Amino acid sequence: MARRLNQREIRVLQLGGICAVVILAFTYGTTWLEHWREVRVSLATAKGRLNDLTADPAKRAGVLAIVPVFEPPQAEEMQKFLFRDRLHEQLKKVGIKNEPLTFMATRMTRNAPYRVLRIKCKGKCRFEQLLDFLAAVKENPYLVGVEELSVQCNTKEPPDKRKEVEMDLTVSTFVQRPAAD
Repeated sequence: MARRLNQREIRVLQLGGICAVVILAFTYGTTWLEHWREVRVSLATAKGRLNDLTADPAKRAGVLAIVPVFEPPQAEEMQKFLFRDRLHEQLKKVGIKNEPLTFMATRMTRNAPYRVLRIKCKGKCRFEQLLDFLAAVKENPYLVGVEELSVQCNTKEPPDKRKEVEMDLTVSTFVQRPAAD
């Protein structure tokens, strides 16, 4: 015994349905719109940071100058001579008169795919030459670190007459462990 709805009741139901749809669209639509705005802002921020990184070649060159150059370890016989020759070049470049470079005995590290190789260097130079060498030694692609540095000068001479200092330097590199170890 359903009765037919009159024209006024139909319009009220239509208006109620439209209002329900508008309320749902407004509620969920604004949430989606806010999320969309946040994503756009974060995307714009990320693009700005990326442009800052890639835009200035002078900044990039400055960062690359700070980062040390490093070559992966090679077989001991090859790495030994590469490291020694490069170190000798650097010493000669700044004018340090050195005795022949000597390799120091090192202990094996268990379960490591590499071994530490140390080179001892003794020489005479001016203090400025030593500082120049230490500033340039990081350019050696085989260098791992300066292990020891000792500087001595002749204390019998007055400070203004001291021209040369004696240095003892120990530097290290990594070499691949032979497969038989």
